[in-house]
Amino acid sequence: MPPLDACSHRPPCPGCARFGDPAPAPDAVAAVTRLCRAHHLPAPAIHATTGAGHRHRARLAVRGRARSPKIGLFQEGSHRIVDTPRCPVHHPAINEAAARLKQAIRQTGIAPYADAPHRGALRYAQFVVERTTERVQVVLVGNGETPEVLGALPETFADAMGTSLQGLFFNAQPERSNAILGPSTFHLAGEEVVRERIGGVDVFFPPTAFGQNHLALFDRAVERIHALVPDDATVFEAYCGVGAIGLGLLRRGPVRFNERSPAGLEGLARGLACRPVDERAHASRFDGAAGERLDGLEGAEVVVVDPPRKGLDPALLAALVARPPRRLVYLACGLPRLLEELPILLEDGRMRLGGAEIFDFFPFTGHVETLVWLDRNGEHSDPGRE
Repeated sequence: MPPLDACSHRPPCPGCARFGDPAPAPDAVAAVTRLCRAHHLPAPAIHATTGAGHRHRARLAVRGRARSPKIGLFQEGSHRIVDTPRCPVHHPAINEAAARLKQAIRQTGIAPYADAPHRGALRYAQFVVERTTERVQVVLVGNGETPEVLGALPETFADAMGTSLQGLFFNAQPERSNAILGPSTFHLAGEEVVRERIGGVDVFFPPTAFGQNHLALFDRAVERIHALVPDDATVFEAYCGVGAIGLGLLRRGPVRFNERSPAGLEGLARGLACRPVDERAHASRFDGAAGERLDGLEGAEVVVVDPPRKGLDPALLAALVARPPRRLVYLACGLPRLLEELPILLEDGRMRLGGAEIFDFFPFTGHVETLVWLDRNGEHSDPGRE
C-alpha cells in the first residue's frame, strides 16, 4: 500500500498523533539506539510497514443518538466522540462493520450510551478481523447485565453483516466506569473464537483475550523470537496469553506456559488441543500470576516474557536476577519500563545484553514494541539477523 498522507478525521481524532510520518516514534528509536550503543551493539533493526489498514483490532466508543449514532474515539481528555467512518489505519472490514452497526442502531432505535446521565444501551463495540477469511468478530458492550438490554439490535446487526460476521458477542458493563469491558460475556452467534496462523501453528483468540492489533509485524516478532530459542531448550514463557509465541516452539522442545487471564487460558487450551500428541507431551501449564509461578523457572534454559506495559512482576524480576537463565527473551510494549528493568537485570554482570530490535506495532504514535535478549555470561552467540 502507498504511504498515508491524508485523513478526513484529523483533527480532532487523537488516534494517530504522528499521522503520515513513515518512521517509527523517533524518541523511542533514539532511546533504543542509545541502549545499543552503550552496550557496544549494532544499531537496532527496525521492522515497519506503511501503516495503511494495519489494525485488525479496534475498540470503539458508541455515542450520539439512535437516529445519528457515532462510532469512534474520544477527543483527548473528554467523552466527546470523534466519528471515524473512514479510518485509514483500520482494516477496511472494520470500517464496513461499523457502518453496518450504525445502520442497525438506526433501524432498531436502540440508544447509544450517554456518559453523564449513565443512560443508553450500547456503550462500545470491539471489532476483530480474522485474516484468512476477512470476517469480523464483534463484541457489543451493553449498559446492562444481559443481552436483552440491546433489544433487537444484535439480530438486526447479524442479519446486516451476513457472511461477513465471524462471531457475535454481548459483554455486560452496567457500571458507571471508564473500563470498556465488563466481567461477563455472552456468545450470541457465529464462531466462538478467531483462528489465526502465527508461528506456523493455529492460534485461537476468544473475544476478551488480548491480541496484537498489527498482526503482520507480530508475525515477524514471533519469527525473531523463535530464532532466538535453541532447539531442545526447555522454555518458560511468562505472560503467554493464548500461546501465540510458545505454541510454535512445541515441535522443538518443552515449553512451560504461564498465564492468568481466563480468556487467555481458554485460547491456550484450544491451541494445545490442536497440536499433535507428541507436541502436547512437551507442554505444561503454570496458571496464575507470573510472580506467583516461579516454579516454572526451575530448570528452564530460556525464559520468554511479553508483559503488559507495567513490566515484569516484581517477584519474577527478582528471581531472574537471582537465578539468570541461559537466555532471557523480552518483548516489551512498555519501553520506559523496559529501560528501568534492564539495569536491574544486568547490574551484577551475570547477564549481558545480546541485542535489540524495534517493531512499529503502533504506526503514527509515540510507542514501539521492543525485542531484547540477554545471555548469561555470554553462553549464547549472537543469533544474527535474517
